[in-house]
Amino acid sequence: MKPTGTYVYCVVAAARRPALKRARGPAGAGPVRLIDQGGAGGRLKKWLVVADVPLDRYGESAINSRLSDLEWVSRAAVAHEAVVESFIGAAALVPMKLFTIFTDDARAVEQLNVQNDRIDEALKHVRGRIELGVRVTLAKQRTRARSTARVGSGAAYLAGKKVQRDRAVELAANAQEVVAEMYDDLSRLAADAVRRAATEIPIRDGPLLLDAAFLVPRPRAARFRSTVARRAKTLTPEGYRVTLTGPWPPYSFVRD
Repeated sequence: MKPTGTYVYCVVAAARRPALKRARGPAGAGPVRLIDQGGAGGRLKKWLVVADVPLDRYGESAINSRLSDLEWVSRAAVAHEAVVESFIGAAALVPMKLFTIFTDDARAVEQLNVQNDRIDEALKHVRGRIELGVRVTLAKQRTRARSTARVGSGAAYLAGKKVQRDRAVELAANAQEVVAEMYDDLSRLAADAVRRAATEIPIRDGPLLLDAAFLVPRPRAARFRSTVARRAKTLTPEGYRVTLTGPWPPYSFVRD
C-alpha cells in the first residue's frame, strides 16, 4: 500500500458534527473526513476537514515538480475550494492554503495546535458571517454602442467618436468618487471589508474600478444584496457595471 499524507482543507466550528458532502478534492485524494478537535467556544465544536492523499503525488518534491504546470495547479485549486465551500453553512470556517499536507493525522493535529490561538481568533472573527464580493467596472462596450448607434460616416462619425471620448473622460473623472462612496456605504453593513488592487484580476469588459470583499453578518446579507442592487440600478445607465458574487468562505479575512 502506498504511503499517504493528511491533506487539510479547512477548520470548521459548528454546534453539531458537519455533514460530509460529495466534493472529493484534488485528483487522487481520498474521501473527505473529519477530525474532532474539541470545543471552539460557547456551544461550538471544532473539526479539521481532511483527506488522505498519496505522497507519491502530493509529497513535497512531487508537488514542487508540478508547480509550473498551471493547468494542474488550477484543477487542484478548484477541487480544494469545492471542498471548503461545501462547509459554508457552518457557524465558522477557516480555509487552509492549497496543498496544506502533513505526514499523518497526528502531525496535522500537532502542527495546527501550534497555531491554535490564531485559528481560534480567526474562527471568532468570521463566526456567523459570509464573504460577499463586489466589483465595479466601466462598461466600455455599452458606452461605445450607445454613442455610435446612430452614427453614419464622415463628420457624423467624427462627432460620434468625440461623444464617445468625452463620455469616457466623464466616467473616469467621476469613477473614484462613485466607487469610494459605494465602498463606504457597503462597509457600514459589514463587519470587515478589504479592497484589492485593480491590477490583481483581469476584467474583459472594461477598466476595473473596484474589487472589494465584505465580511457580512448573515442577518444583514439580504440588506447588503438589496443595497448593491439599488446601486447597480442607478449606476448601470451611467455606464458602470456592478457585479455581486458569493457567498464565499471568508478567504479574504483569514490572514497569516
